[in-house]
Amino acid sequence: MTEKRVELSKAEQRERNLKWLYRILPFFSILLLIIAWIAVSGEGSDFPSPWAVWTRFLKLLEKPIKKVSLLGHIGASLQRVFIAMLIAWVTGIAFGVLIGWSKKANALLGPMFMAFRSVPPLAWIPLITIWFGTGEGSKILVVFIGCIACIVINTQAGMQNVNRLFLDVGTVFNATSKQRLFMIAIPSALDAIFAGIRTSASAAWMVVLAAEMLGAKSGVGFLITRGMDSRDQALVLLSMICIGIVGAILAIVTQIAERVICPWTRTKR
Repeated sequence: MTEKRVELSKAEQRERNLKWLYRILPFFSILLLIIAWIAVSGEGSDFPSPWAVWTRFLKLLEKPIKKVSLLGHIGASLQRVFIAMLIAWVTGIAFGVLIGWSKKANALLGPMFMAFRSVPPLAWIPLITIWFGTGEGSKILVVFIGCIACIVINTQAGMQNVNRLFLDVGTVFNATSKQRLFMIAIPSALDAIFAGIRTSASAAWMVVLAAEMLGAKSGVGFLITRGMDSRDQALVLLSMICIGIVGAILAIVTQIAERVICPWTRTKR
């Protein structure tokens, strides 16, 4: 009995050590990245050093570009992303549920969607620019196109993979087709839907940067273009760091939202 307790305590201690290790490793990863950055930007290198990027950040605080602060540029990009994602989530989930639930709808609309998603989002930029110009609506439309496919694909897969037993139980209890859809199928597919939401957030953030490089007067993508045109490498690298930080925050926020709304996904991982 005592040997089992000793083995159990050792297993618990190993598990605790692993938890601490997993918490510490991300900090080591960041530290290694900074060390590599310093090494690459050493003497004789044109690559901007951490100090040069920090100096450019302070200068940007004193002299904003286009009279918009760094947070203002990030906010402009996020505003475009949030508007496009909200529209994409509503339409993408509805369309994904439709083609995932109805075989007739999938047979009719599935091939058209497959053809649509085969075209890269950035390939739409020339046509959208010709049709609608370079205003805010065009940028939001490009982001919408860039992130809707992720939501539709995951929602469709979630609806098609609903356990048939759950639907049969609903039929046994005389549930209508509408009740089986909204009370059984959609809740069962929530984890797949949220997987699409998380993927779409990352896709939208990447696409908006490309859209802002064409005719935008604000946004992080605009800062990259401004730094490229003026050969300001520190500004370009600073913008890239902001992109990485904001992208990581978006991923964390969507993951937390998934855990709150779909707590059962914790046990799957």
